[in-house]
Amino acid sequence: MTPHVLTRSLDRGATIFLAVVATLGILIPLSNLLLPAGSAFQVPTYLVALFGKYVCYAILALSIDLIWGYCGILSLGHGAFFALGGYAMGMYLMRQIGSRGVYANPILPDFMVFLNWPKLPWYWYGFDSFWFAALMVLLVPGLLAFVFGWFAFRSRVTGVYLSIITQAMTYALLLGFFRNDFGFGGNNGLTDFKDILGFNIQSDGTRAALFMASCLALIVGFLICRAVVTSKLGKVLIAIRDAESRTRFLGYLVESYKLFVFTLSACMAGVAGALYVPQVGIINPSEFAPGNSIEAVIWVAVGGRGTLVGAALGAVVVNYAKTFFTSGVLAPYWLFMLGALFILVTLLLPKGIIGTFHAWWGVRNQRRLTANAESAVREDGVAEPSMAE
Repeated sequence: MTPHVLTRSLDRGATIFLAVVATLGILIPLSNLLLPAGSAFQVPTYLVALFGKYVCYAILALSIDLIWGYCGILSLGHGAFFALGGYAMGMYLMRQIGSRGVYANPILPDFMVFLNWPKLPWYWYGFDSFWFAALMVLLVPGLLAFVFGWFAFRSRVTGVYLSIITQAMTYALLLGFFRNDFGFGGNNGLTDFKDILGFNIQSDGTRAALFMASCLALIVGFLICRAVVTSKLGKVLIAIRDAESRTRFLGYLVESYKLFVFTLSACMAGVAGALYVPQVGIINPSEFAPGNSIEAVIWVAVGGRGTLVGAALGAVVVNYAKTFFTSGVLAPYWLFMLGALFILVTLLLPKGIIGTFHAWWGVRNQRRLTANAESAVREDGVAEPSMAE
């Protein structure tokens, strides 16, 4: 992927989005680290972690918009790939605890000592290395998506049937990870992390660095998505979304295109989960809950399906609303409000926030061009001939 391809894929809206993310990725950490506590412009550490979580959600929303907005694949199980990436990072963080755990075992995590595990399972080998864990963050979700997509797309499972199958997949993983004998902490999951790459995970500097890394990952993920959707590959994906049977009739290997973009999307979701875990400090089976995947789809719908920028914006807006409304008297009613939001967006803003804005801006520009043309005609004193003439 050459710089020319990346530059060509950016329009004014994409450039503004990248500039805003880059600016926030620099200013928020600097504000947290350099300004004194109590300053009006100082961002507290807890807000840095909260904003970092929003950025991770934005990456997850981008991955869903790539397959749903541009290829018509509605996945209701993308939370599974997000959680698998999180578990891969969590396993690395657990191996870094060593003898500082409650039971002071240099090899086994605390939950394994408590459950009388005799030795470390073979699938935990290698997670004492950050680079091995980073590879698994991409490989595990990507491999699952590839295998799942191979069977699903080759069987030509589409539409609501595919959505139900993806939901069943993430629910099956939820049940599996809840089991104590699965080797991933059971119901409690993985927590009590100490450090990452030798740095204290609770320190202000580490929190700021994780936020910057999340913003960088969002920028890279956005550039990859833009390069895909603005290329010839993207045009084929849109054709598959709008007329899959006709695209197949024209000779395109529809299953291969869908498999590629589905696997790429799963890898992006895994990266989002890996960045999410050290910032929230825990990963447990609740991340596999189908409701989380459905909520992520709502983010994309609210922001604007098929816009990329709208998907990221929808993730931030909805999660900020969730943070605000679940901290007061309205907390028990948040799920009702989320459902109402989805219904209102579907009825009143079917194109989402960004899609509606683009439509309004296009109409405004068209009216302005029409008015300028009419004004030029009047100034020249030449009128267009009527149909009668």
